[in-house]
Amino acid sequence: MKQSRKNHSASFKAKVALEALREEETTAAIASRYEVHPSQVRTWKRALLKGASGIFSDGQGQKKDEALVAQLYQQIGQLKVERDFLEGRLGH
Repeated sequence: MKQSRKNHSASFKAKVALEALREEETTAAIASRYEVHPSQVRTWKRALLKGASGIFSDGQGQKKDEALVAQLYQQIGQLKVERDFLEGRLGH
């Protein structure tokens, strides 16, 4: 018999990952209590550790990304205008 997949909320995943991070219980005990697989608990714990630095970021990285995206859109627009102009001149 195949079990169906469960979709867990972000808050549930965070709660389980924080408990795993505290290391007051084994991963197996936490997994058993929340009825998830132990490897899933470890995956959520790793994701929490990897993403934790983003909580304390000052947002400068996001501003730089937004500026880059704006610059790239401007270049795309410029290239479209140039292409349309050349197509008109060549008669295609």
